Amino acid sequence: MPELMEDMSIAFPHLGIYLNYVPKSFSVFGFSIAMYGVIIGLGVLLAVTLVSKIASRTGQNPDDYWDLATYLVLISVAGARLYYVIFSWDMYKNDPIQILNIRNGGLAIYGGVLTGIVTLFVYTRIKKKSFLVMADTVVYGVILGQIIGRWGNFTNREAFGDYSDNLLAMRIPLNMVRSGEITTLMKSHMAEGSNYIQVHPTFLYESMWNLTILCLMLLYLKHKKFNGEIMLLYFGGYGLGRAMIETLRTDQLKIPGTVLPVSQMLAIGMLLISVIADIYVRRRIAVKNITE
Repeated sequence: MPELMEDMSIAFPHLGIYLNYVPKSFSVFGFSIAMYGVIIGLGVLLAVTLVSKIASRTGQNPDDYWDLATYLVLISVAGARLYYVIFSWDMYKNDPIQILNIRNGGLAIYGGVLTGIVTLFVYTRIKKKSFLVMADTVVYGVILGQIIGRWGNFTNREAFGDYSDNLLAMRIPLNMVRSGEITTLMKSHMAEGSNYIQVHPTFLYESMWNLTILCLMLLYLKHKKFNGEIMLLYFGGYGLGRAMIETLRTDQLKIPGTVLPVSQMLAIGMLLISVIADIYVRRRIAVKNITE
């Protein structure tokens, strides 16, 4: 059925917001372009631009970060896709060619972050730069990219939670959602004769949370006490928010053989490691200052 014949609406009824047409893609000269890809691309461009500004502000060479972005973006996207595929293998095992199709989503931030860390480490070793200094700068772009990228989930009608009737509750057509993400609770609250589910817009929660973390990171930049501290602030702040928001989502990737959401476990791990590392480094600095 042509896209124009489908119900492409999204609404936030308690906010009085009713969007009658939110396309998943658009056509240019007969070529279909996914909104998800456009939003991710915009996020990457703005992220690298912000990172270059932070570099200039902290006395670094912005060209180093534009050079790094060439490798970091490609490898991180591949890592984000690989992570998602590994923990969603049942979706691809019968049609492996779909692994290459990212137009409908399927990028997991943790895969991107992990491969990004490795890429940055290798880059700094080759270029003889400080890994911690560059990491403190790059994470500004990472979190901005996440803030913007989550809106790709919005156009794809994904990364949402279970039924909700709170102020920010989002209403979307049932037939625009993957069947595996629809719960009994959602169906039980559907009005008779209705084809809509009302859910937690967890993509929005995370985007708003990350915006708060980014603001704190920007405010704290001139107050940082040691190299690597901004990176730890990002890991801790993002980990805390993701650990809470993940409990609401209906598309959780589980650790094989368990009921544990892998993203939530990683988020908790990020939070704990960042807090412990921050305390450890601060104590070392305090001891050093006393002995001097």
